[in-house]
Amino acid sequence: MRPDLEIIQQWIEPNSNILDLGCGDGSLLHFLMNTKSVRGIGLEIDEQNIEKCISSGVNVIEQNLDQSLENFQDNSFDTVLLAQTLQALNKPEVLIDEMLRIGKKGIVTFPNFGNWKSRFYLSTKGRMPVSKFMPHTWYNTPNIHFCTVKDFDALCREKNIRVLERTVVDLEHQGSWYMKAWPNLLGEIAIYHITKNDS
Repeated sequence: MRPDLEIIQQWIEPNSNILDLGCGDGSLLHFLMNTKSVRGIGLEIDEQNIEKCISSGVNVIEQNLDQSLENFQDNSFDTVLLAQTLQALNKPEVLIDEMLRIGKKGIVTFPNFGNWKSRFYLSTKGRMPVSKFMPHTWYNTPNIHFCTVKDFDALCREKNIRVLERTVVDLEHQGSWYMKAWPNLLGEIAIYHITKNDS
């Protein structure tokens, strides 16, 4: 399982209702259905991934996340997931609002572009970073909104979103005390557990 997904599954309650936005091949939902008895639906746009979901018994709807999610009622899910998709959306802030309208809680993961490796590459080479962390060149990358931990923290404050938990890890799923101390500089993947701030 992908490193961020391993952490995500720890925040999912057994027997809960889950909506996975950009569910890919459905591997996370399939895992959660088998280990935590969740009732899950995935949204996906890639036809091959949709076929994989269906073949593994995952309920999936073909839907573009950049279009409206009005087909889902308020608070119809316990948790809405958005894993490694935020940075590829046209209007990520709108989808965050929709997540917390549809679900009581949300889990968001994204690559932290404030990581020191990205900064070092850009400062020494003068070009957009290309690495295992970010394997695409500037002209064919799916990432259209580069985001850092500090950026997402600021978005949560602006939207009065409460961060229940936040963690950052490297590409090998490893965290450390120094990543906790300097998450924006050292974290490669950011993982947030969020909800509406009722106060």
